[in-house]
Amino acid sequence: MATGANFDLTGKVALITGGSRGIGLAIARTYVAAGAKVAIAGRKQAALDEAVGIIREDGGDVLAMAAHTGDAAAAAALVEAVTGHFGGVDILVNNAATNPHFGPFLTAEDSHWDKILDVNVKGYFRVAKACIPVMRGRGGGKIINVASVAGLEPQPMMGVYCVSKAAVLMMTEVLAAEIASDNIQVNAIAPGFVKTRFSQVLWDTPGLYDRLVQAVPQRRMGEPEEIAGIALYLASAASSFTTGATFVVDGGQLAAGLNVG
Repeated sequence: MATGANFDLTGKVALITGGSRGIGLAIARTYVAAGAKVAIAGRKQAALDEAVGIIREDGGDVLAMAAHTGDAAAAAALVEAVTGHFGGVDILVNNAATNPHFGPFLTAEDSHWDKILDVNVKGYFRVAKACIPVMRGRGGGKIINVASVAGLEPQPMMGVYCVSKAAVLMMTEVLAAEIASDNIQVNAIAPGFVKTRFSQVLWDTPGLYDRLVQAVPQRRMGEPEEIAGIALYLASAASSFTTGATFVVDGGQLAAGLNVG
């Protein structure tokens, strides 16, 4: 029978990329409340410093590292630093993402493809690859890849981003199958439209927001905190028999089959 103890993260160390704001910060705060120590990584030191202040106000033990997961050496150095500080990594949340191209698919340039795939796909792989030996040494672990409904259904003006998130979903399944015997569970979360600074182009473009929410049966965007609950389940002992799965959190958008007009 599931109890509150199943969701207790006391003694666990979580590394969250893209953890300085939005969904990443909401997950970090939820993990701290569940007893975990957290390391957050991001590109901008000012945003990291602000997030550290918020997490410490929550009473959390937090380490902040400026890192670009699109760089292989930086990804490896990040995991090494977290391991050196906290003694290991039990939970990895791959959340860092970029989308420099917003427009018709055929207007994307090679530079857009390179940057999006390097961060959104290869970056996830790099950090996971660096964490897995550490997790094996600790008897297991959890890898949570933040994908998107954009990986399951085309979204307007975000074609390359959609392709990258579809790749994340397949990477989740492949990796889950390969390392299941190591007691490492690998799962993905596919959020719908969530109101963050990353998605600001969607909710701040005149007329687009109204069309966007009409595609969501709840008629609103989600909030970052509404993604954190499933992230806690996937980080905890409650999900010990769950691996290779994708959890959609989208206010019913995919279920209703509605598209942004």
